[in-house]
Amino acid sequence: MPNILDVAKRAGVSPTTAKRAIQEPHLLRPATLERVRQAIEELGYEPDQLAGSLRRGRTRTIGLMVGNIIEPFFAALIRTVAHEVRAQGYALMVADSEYDSGIELENLKMFSGQRVSGLILRSAFGTPNLEYLKQMQTRGTYILQIDHFYPDSPFGYVMLNAQDCVFEGVRYLYELGHRRIASLGAYHPVLTPDERSRVFPLALQAVGLAPDPTYQRPIPRSEEAAYHLTLELLRLKEPPTALFSLTGTEAAGAFRALRELGLRIPEDVSLLTFDNYSWTSLVTPPLDVIEQPVEAMGQAAAQVVLQAVEEGPPLEPVRMLFPGRLIKRGSCAPPRRPI
Repeated sequence: MPNILDVAKRAGVSPTTAKRAIQEPHLLRPATLERVRQAIEELGYEPDQLAGSLRRGRTRTIGLMVGNIIEPFFAALIRTVAHEVRAQGYALMVADSEYDSGIELENLKMFSGQRVSGLILRSAFGTPNLEYLKQMQTRGTYILQIDHFYPDSPFGYVMLNAQDCVFEGVRYLYELGHRRIASLGAYHPVLTPDERSRVFPLALQAVGLAPDPTYQRPIPRSEEAAYHLTLELLRLKEPPTALFSLTGTEAAGAFRALRELGLRIPEDVSLLTFDNYSWTSLVTPPLDVIEQPVEAMGQAAAQVVLQAVEEGPPLEPVRMLFPGRLIKRGSCAPPRRPI
């Protein structure tokens, strides 16, 4: 494997000049720069980016940790962030936590060991890793949260305005005539301490409804858990007439359960969900959704982190909320019988 000394010898320049051709090409005369570049090409030399970065104390790498890498929301987020950081000459390192703060901590240690310059973090559920994140920040990693925000976190965030979205969704179902509305998953301070489940009872109260305790069941954020919860809810003596799925993945589980029970959407049960996943427009009936602007959120997050890395962190933590968009397709309708 050729090294920088081989390049310098082939080009007839000093090792310092050869390094400068890679790191500060604008400082060299065009003829000298061309000789070094020709030597690099002839030798097939590849600079050791990691070694150079470690000498500077950080790498040209941005970390991104998502909740579940197979979910379409996070797949789209990864793609968008990757495009943004690559355009600025940075690499992207990706990991997922499976919403588990223990796995998150393992990944944080890996990111820290690689000396990532910035980290975009979808915080996991469970015991927050705020102390370790603060240590990473002290060592020079700029941290920005996305999609979920730790309570009492000192870091900035880019998030959907979940409260407004939940309130709008509940109001939409209420105005259709629904009075028995259940979310797929209730708030739990450890298992699911997310904003959507937290504000759902408040949204019910805002339209004059009292949360039904028989519907309040925390579940992991997964298709399988939503499938089983839907079966349980619809088998109650007084089942909900409308389901509000808090993620597109949960909606898939609910849809499967409703079909298995032989219930028609929306004639027997209305179904509203977050996330405009492609399948939601292809099923019969197509689902009413609250669309998240995932690309805009990903672009904004990447730009905030890159600017902080290049120019220094902002004086105050960034706080960005993005609006959702309610798309009505026909999976929600007035309940079959007056309540």
